[in-house]
Amino acid sequence: MTIIQEKTLSARTRPDFPILNQTIHGQPLVYLDNAATSQKPIAVLEALRQYYEHDNANVHRGVHTLSSRATDAYEGARDQVAAFVKAASRQEIVFTRNASEAINLVAYSWALSTLKPGDEIVLSVMEHHSNLVPWQMMAQRTGAVLQHVELTETEEFDFEQFKSLLSEKTKLVAVVHVSNTLGCINPVKEICVEAHKVGARVLIDACQSVPHMAIDVQELDCDWLVASGHKMCAPTGIGFLYGKLDLLRSQPPFMGGGEMIADVFLDHSTYADLPHKFEAGTPAIGEAIALGAAVEYLSKIGMDQIHAYEEDLTRYLFRQLATIPELRIYGPKPNADGSGRAALASFTAGGVHPHDLSTILDQAGVAIRAGHHCTQPLHRYLKAQSTARASLYFYNTREEIDVFVAALKDAIEFFGGLFG
Repeated sequence: MTIIQEKTLSARTRPDFPILNQTIHGQPLVYLDNAATSQKPIAVLEALRQYYEHDNANVHRGVHTLSSRATDAYEGARDQVAAFVKAASRQEIVFTRNASEAINLVAYSWALSTLKPGDEIVLSVMEHHSNLVPWQMMAQRTGAVLQHVELTETEEFDFEQFKSLLSEKTKLVAVVHVSNTLGCINPVKEICVEAHKVGARVLIDACQSVPHMAIDVQELDCDWLVASGHKMCAPTGIGFLYGKLDLLRSQPPFMGGGEMIADVFLDHSTYADLPHKFEAGTPAIGEAIALGAAVEYLSKIGMDQIHAYEEDLTRYLFRQLATIPELRIYGPKPNADGSGRAALASFTAGGVHPHDLSTILDQAGVAIRAGHHCTQPLHRYLKAQSTARASLYFYNTREEIDVFVAALKDAIEFFGGLFG
């Protein structure tokens, strides 16, 4: 059977992803775990191989040819990322291991030296653990107080409650742009406007938005924004922090070591200018270069095209899932055209455990996620121990959704017959 629909974005791009052309348990792979990590196109794999086969050398430290080529490629990737999110300056992009490290950078560099007892940090109940745990640690160390925005009846960010939490005590708002569990798209531009009215800083977790839609950090006017490369067609082990230039300049270094220094003496040191002040030690050179290749690949497709295609997939996914009465899908429903939410669905199916569903679906070649998706507090809020999640990307097809839904129906019927 073929799972490629002609004249679609997926048909044009699937040949770029060799991993998708395989069978699992004798069935064609249907990969629907993109919110956890995306697959990597040939262009990204070749960029990584090119570096290690032809240019492998440390950056910034040598004048020989290999080092110069590696440095040019590494810093070129920074330019590509800066352009991708429309940063005002390349110095506003700091390479990190992942979004978690980027958030911790802000926590230990800015928050630890800024927050005082009684200051407030506003989060939401839908945050990924990476955007909860660092702030819990900062609250414990500084005496700051955590506040949490809850959900509306449609299981979206409660913007009115958010505004009621803001006060002169609010020093930081840290919120996710797109929930990896609910699929809701939070009004981050409006969140920034309201937070800035009370003098608070805003950090946006954009791990689930940067890979799927056009992002303009200047238009959003956020103070910081973080993303992980592995969710946007790049390798693991690379992510980035965007921060406003003056703000990053005012922050002390996060880690000490090589690369981040200007001059070192026995009893003190001076620090390099941005962005190197925050990039201590030998960086993930090949991974950063591959991130640049991923950004170039996505840019050539066009983020608006990717977003529009995913809206069509979302509309079709929810239409097909609506044929399964046992499902309880979390988060808001999409609009009629598929807009208004991300291309993912987290769900439960009566008394069937999500891990059991995932195991049966794997036998049909369908890869989905089961668990709490690093949002344990949200699952407690929703009174759900765990959920199953199918998440799409631009290389997925309607035919794959059909395979997934048919396998899901079979799994539910199997468990219903077993225990019913």
